[in-house]
Amino acid sequence: MKLYLDTSQSITVMKLDEKEYKWESGRDLAKHLLKFIHEKLQENGKNWRDLEEISFMSGPGSFTGLRIGATVVNTLAEQLNIPLFNHRKEKVDFIMPEYGCPANITPPKK
Repeated sequence: MKLYLDTSQSITVMKLDEKEYKWESGRDLAKHLLKFIHEKLQENGKNWRDLEEISFMSGPGSFTGLRIGATVVNTLAEQLNIPLFNHRKEKVDFIMPEYGCPANITPPKK
């Protein structure tokens, strides 16, 4: 089974093969992303070991969403020993988020 994940916006998009799921993750992405994936795998009679490859929308988009999503897909691909692809369909060893612009770091107030 192929997993596609896009956490670049407040609505998370996930595909398991051709079935698409959307979840308005908002600020709960870090807390519930793995649970969301696991529940959808179970709905399809599958488990983590049934994943054969992962594709990830690596950006541009939300800094936090991309960081959380990249961490999850990198960990899953490494632990399950399955191929990982970025949104350009390039096979990669790990996902590096592409934010679309430099980080906006404000100077300290003191």
